[in-house]
Amino acid sequence: MHPSLRLKLIFSHLSLIVLAMGLAGLLLLTSLERYFLEATEQSLIAQARITVQALIPGAMASGPQTGDQTPLMNTLQQRQTSNLALQAENLTLPSGTVTLSDLDLSYLANTSLQLGAQLETRIRVLDATGAILVDSGSVAADQSAIDDSLVARALNGEYASRSVALGGQQAMAIAMPVMVEGELAGVVYLTQPLRDVNLVLRDLRLRWLWSTGAALALSFAVGLLLSRAITQPLRRLTAAASAVAEGQFDDQVPVRSGDELGRLSRAFNDMTRRLQAARQMQTTFVANVSHELRTPLTAVKGTVETLRGGAVEDISVRDRFLATVEAETDRLIRLVNDLLVLTRADAEALNLRREPLDLAELVRVTIERLTPQAHAHDIVLDIRTDSEAPLVWADRDRISQVLVNLLDNAIKFSHPGGRVTVEFGAHDCAGCALVEVRDEGIGIPVADLPQIGQRFYRADKARTRRRTEEAPSGQAQSGSGLGLSIATALVEAHGGQLEILSEEGRGTTVRFTLPAA
Repeated sequence: MHPSLRLKLIFSHLSLIVLAMGLAGLLLLTSLERYFLEATEQSLIAQARITVQALIPGAMASGPQTGDQTPLMNTLQQRQTSNLALQAENLTLPSGTVTLSDLDLSYLANTSLQLGAQLETRIRVLDATGAILVDSGSVAADQSAIDDSLVARALNGEYASRSVALGGQQAMAIAMPVMVEGELAGVVYLTQPLRDVNLVLRDLRLRWLWSTGAALALSFAVGLLLSRAITQPLRRLTAAASAVAEGQFDDQVPVRSGDELGRLSRAFNDMTRRLQAARQMQTTFVANVSHELRTPLTAVKGTVETLRGGAVEDISVRDRFLATVEAETDRLIRLVNDLLVLTRADAEALNLRREPLDLAELVRVTIERLTPQAHAHDIVLDIRTDSEAPLVWADRDRISQVLVNLLDNAIKFSHPGGRVTVEFGAHDCAGCALVEVRDEGIGIPVADLPQIGQRFYRADKARTRRRTEEAPSGQAQSGSGLGLSIATALVEAHGGQLEILSEEGRGTTVRFTLPAA
């Protein structure tokens, strides 16, 4: 079983917290431990120098300087050296100027040291042979410590320090050479238990563990809320996507934020609306195609049945019926060709054969072609061409089809005695040419204008039928509602735009642009 996204988010959140807290705690505790050990070592160095100055006149403890220290080291050192109450019994210091040749540390043999009660430092003074002369602890004065590696290094004139085990606990030990006139006179050896340091570090570790536990608990609660805020919209989107896969487009995902999930929800809702509109358009398209195909097929079938019923014997009737069959067949061919053009336009597979095209000349040819149809409707066709009009980069056949569709509509919906004007010239946009087709016909109602150009849409079908009925017999037929759709698709395939302006009762203007050659 695969873990859910919510569990993955929670565990990743907790893992990040554990990793961050672990690294932070490890670095902090390691740094503090090293800090405390260095502070303790610096304090022992200071105590060693004070001890040497008190017991051996003119001597100096050789070791690292303690001047540049951190505030914490200075505080610890001042605290420990201030507690150094060094009391020496049976101590008789040499009189006069002491040199290494006449210095004998044997006078320290019977000396006993008393340290302050608050200080746990153990001080031992050894001669140049490694024999212990003074010990603030319980070790006998004549006991040798020469086997200690720290003392051995100090007897060689080197300062040495390390952490050692003392009585079952950790302690810090230093050994410093005692120098008189630059020559080794003995060694001062100090040890101090690290009990307080270990207690502080143990307390810090416990506090760190408790803090980590509290952070994990808080992070778990925050992770639950955060993962819920992320996964709940995703679950709604999943359910809605499943509904869309089953053909249900009515469900909308609620948008409750402006972040990425909110934008995703809005995009999904927009997609479902588009899918619903596309399905509705497809349903309408299929219904319209079926209707458009059924009408001529029904006419053809009725005509054939009539002919088979005996009308074929009457030559005049037979010729009229055959003309009807031919007209309906032509109508079917035009419809199929129009649908094929739209299908190719949708698939961007029109395969335009572009060339520099003199659009003014193409407009004149198209007007001459449609002049008989215009005269049959008592319509005057007019052309206005700008002398500076550029050549366009277009497919001659496709643009001719656009002009035919637009002029056919303009003629069909113009009043008898009206005028249709085609104007061609340069456009305001750089590298464009503009074509306008204006009529003085019935115009388009405001309510229908947004839908004009949709496939199979015909504004006010009663008006269409009336214009067809008013036309001379056989000169006009009701269109399929694909003319403007085809014109728009072809213009956009050339990289241009088509726009429709109309006012009911005063005429319509269709304008489109094409790229200049």
